[in-house]
Amino acid sequence: MKILHTADWHIGKKLDHFHRLGEQREVLNELIEIADSEEVDAVIVAGDLYDNFNPTTEAIELFYNTVKRLSNNGKRPVIAIAGNHDSPDRIEVSDPLARACGIILSGHPQTLVKPFSMDTGWRISKSDHGFLEIEWDEFDFPLRVIHTPFANEYRLKTFLGIENPEAQMREVLSSHWNNLVEKYCDNKGANILLSHLFVAERGKEIPEEPDGEKPIVLGNAQIIYPENLPDRIQYAALGHLHRYQIVKGKDYPVVYSSSPLSYSFAESGQTKYAVLIDIEPAQPVQYRPLPLSAGRPLVRKRFEEIDRAVEWLMENKECLVEITLAMKDYLSSEDRKRLYQAHDGIITLIPEIQTEDGQINKLNQHQINLEKNIAELFSDYFIFRHGLNPSEELMSLFKEVQSRKS
Repeated sequence: MKILHTADWHIGKKLDHFHRLGEQREVLNELIEIADSEEVDAVIVAGDLYDNFNPTTEAIELFYNTVKRLSNNGKRPVIAIAGNHDSPDRIEVSDPLARACGIILSGHPQTLVKPFSMDTGWRISKSDHGFLEIEWDEFDFPLRVIHTPFANEYRLKTFLGIENPEAQMREVLSSHWNNLVEKYCDNKGANILLSHLFVAERGKEIPEEPDGEKPIVLGNAQIIYPENLPDRIQYAALGHLHRYQIVKGKDYPVVYSSSPLSYSFAESGQTKYAVLIDIEPAQPVQYRPLPLSAGRPLVRKRFEEIDRAVEWLMENKECLVEITLAMKDYLSSEDRKRLYQAHDGIITLIPEIQTEDGQINKLNQHQINLEKNIAELFSDYFIFRHGLNPSEELMSLFKEVQSRKS
């Protein structure tokens, strides 16, 4: 059985002021081509389907068009779970219509997918809260999927009964997973865990969450360690971290497939992947990352001369770029105009001014984009005034004040 693992689509995400829906359309088409050319039997999407709780109409249309095509008109199941950027209720609201196309959507930690059959040769044969089993006419074994979407403190309390999430999350999730494994996952089927959580090796350096990502780690409280993951699973398909990586510590692969595009300049130079899994009962899985090529590369460059910067920009128009200019004086409006006329993909322009005492001052020169919403403009202003990103708590307070005003 072949399964395609992908995650962190972030449909609708922008890079500062730059819209990337066209690039997302291209790379999602690439995923569809891979699924078709490799003749995969199922597709799993490990969360962060959208970039925010209220995606645009264009983002919603792109998501449903993509998963419908991935399902090959219902011939292959597509299982997609909510990440920390997704509204779980929005993900599940269209579930009856999605199921008719072979698309299974799980928004909450304890989602129950009711059994159903497709006339294309597969069916949900068993289900439980956070678990489903799929049978095909052509296979003599089923696929079992333990699906755990992202769970914040509210969802943990509501759906998993955790009163003290920081102290109990690992214990409760581990118990939940092991109960499902004990009940359903014997060696006569293929067994997978699908989740959007932060999993890291205990005692090792914690991987950084992606730039601009909504953090889900508070201290070490929200980290899941490999020993918390269940046994008798053959592959753990994870989402949240944007770099392809394997988390060590289990006798089966624990894999972050990566985001399909680089979504911040901290990800510049990264190759993005989808992961192809070959699985059968009671055997180690075979898996291989398949590189994705669509989308404009992200590049960081530093120059000491305007002319050299303009020359490089005119020769490298295919990328999106963050430019640092090391200068002894402030950038003139004429020089800034030359730079922006040379390239349509300048996202950030950072003059690096050397003062008389040898100190370096960096000033981000973002264009003001009045198409941004009020929260994005507030964030830009905070960065301009204080030189750092506003905290999650400050942004939440700002949005609360704004909602009360409206």
